[in-house]
Amino acid sequence: MMKRSYIKILGLLFVGTALVSCENEFDESVEDGDFYTAGEADFSNYVTVGNSLTAGFADGALYLQGQQNSYPNIIAGQLEHVGGGEFFQPLVNDNLGGLLAGGNQITDNRFVLAVDADGNPGPAIQSGTPTTDITNKVTGPLNNFGVPGAKSYHLAAPGYGSVAGVAMGTANPYYARFSSSETSTVIQDAAAANPTFFTLWIGNNDILGYATSGGTKVDPSTGEVVAAEDHNVTGNVDPSTYAGNDITNNMVFAGVYSQLVTALTANGAKGALVNIPDVTSIPFFTTVPPLALSPADPTFGPQIPLLNQVYGGLNQVFAAFGQADRSIQFSSTGASGIVIRDESLADLSQNPAFATALTPVVQGIGAAVGLPLSPAQAAGLAQVLAPQFGQIRQATADDLVTLRAASVIGTLDQDRFNQLNTVFTQGGIPAQTAATLAGQFSVNGVTVGMANQFVLTTDEQDNVADAQASYNATISQLAAANGLALVDARAELQTVAQGGVPFNGGLLTSEFVTGGAFSLDGVHPTPRGYAYTANAIIEAINAQYGSTIPMVNIGQYGTIQTSNIID
Repeated sequence: MMKRSYIKILGLLFVGTALVSCENEFDESVEDGDFYTAGEADFSNYVTVGNSLTAGFADGALYLQGQQNSYPNIIAGQLEHVGGGEFFQPLVNDNLGGLLAGGNQITDNRFVLAVDADGNPGPAIQSGTPTTDITNKVTGPLNNFGVPGAKSYHLAAPGYGSVAGVAMGTANPYYARFSSSETSTVIQDAAAANPTFFTLWIGNNDILGYATSGGTKVDPSTGEVVAAEDHNVTGNVDPSTYAGNDITNNMVFAGVYSQLVTALTANGAKGALVNIPDVTSIPFFTTVPPLALSPADPTFGPQIPLLNQVYGGLNQVFAAFGQADRSIQFSSTGASGIVIRDESLADLSQNPAFATALTPVVQGIGAAVGLPLSPAQAAGLAQVLAPQFGQIRQATADDLVTLRAASVIGTLDQDRFNQLNTVFTQGGIPAQTAATLAGQFSVNGVTVGMANQFVLTTDEQDNVADAQASYNATISQLAAANGLALVDARAELQTVAQGGVPFNGGLLTSEFVTGGAFSLDGVHPTPRGYAYTANAIIEAINAQYGSTIPMVNIGQYGTIQTSNIID
């Protein structure tokens, strides 16, 4: 059976690929020939509101260059051609991106692309001590009210920018840096900036945390990973009770979003509303294939016959329990799905007969590896293995495996190894044999089902899609009702993901690292991706208000950055 294995998915992805240059590819500039017009809008005071995308978050952090290349800052530069004024952002101090609170680091530094000891490039945390302390408040006028991590209802929550609340987990450190008071709200501060024009992009995080966590959350009372809630299923409309990864109820979103639009248009300002993209089309979900096990992998391929022999016995048990569709088999000629734990399945281990049925399977395994087991030993081991196999199945092409799984698939589950090794040893199996056997039953994605947080199943994808559709319907209705521009970010992202967007000298795609659109966290754009976003928003503004704001050349913006100065 398979010994410790490591499926170097990321390494394979990078082999043979040229790193994308961060150098500007063009020296073209926008020429202002006095023919750009503002149309029906007044852009003299542009204010933007949203989450991490609006703030310029990238590579897993908020750093200076990211903010300078945020889509609002790019738009503000173009608005100068049509009467736009100065644009002030709550800039951080450095390009590391980590935050301090009273001198103690509370958020990680950014990712950079680095090469490991085996020569494989991949994302790594940049080393260094950040210098941005949230207790040093940003003062003065502001135009960018993007708050990383914010959900729709957070923008209207008093105390969300409380420095004291950050330590208690009730406030957001990014907003705490620039909130006007300990009790202010984001939308109050944004409205107080008295915009003549605004953009609003919020709602992504109302579903994103659910998606990127594989529909899970950590139970604070036990520390265990449990299923996150979809509050369109629970009917809970009290966001104060929501966990961070829960899906926001559609009615809550609609009510809050309407309040935000009302506040931003109170003084007659015009603006643009940006809808919610399909979060499942981003590299975080499309980089690691669900069929990730290749027979050509020298650490996996030779194990396939024995694995199929073992799972053959288990498949017969599945069939006997009416669960034949859970059958697991690895191909010796093509890619095979990883083994996943799916908690939507009935847990067969709760039925005592399941362990009994596993006993002859365990005896067969022992014989196959040269370890004859007595009936009592086999029965005891079956009791131990039953929970491991009670809710597993093989991933299909419809499952989405997260980027975080790349470094886990094929590795040893140390906790499971320790548990099994102890049980095997106590069961009278010689120490060396016990360790070997425990290792064979502790390989993530092969003999141990990948944990829920690494996979977004089709049922969970449906929850995300349903909420997103409702949110976007609300955004569209409010844009129409208030005469605001509507930016179809969902369609724009689909264009990038489905073939890419050509530009002078290249093609912008959603391929991780090499596509140019997404940063190393697999979720947020690169400067080039943000430039593309800015153009999409400008285009919608021009269409709504008859303005002629010039777009930018996305080729002039960089992509990922490399460094080997890492932790």
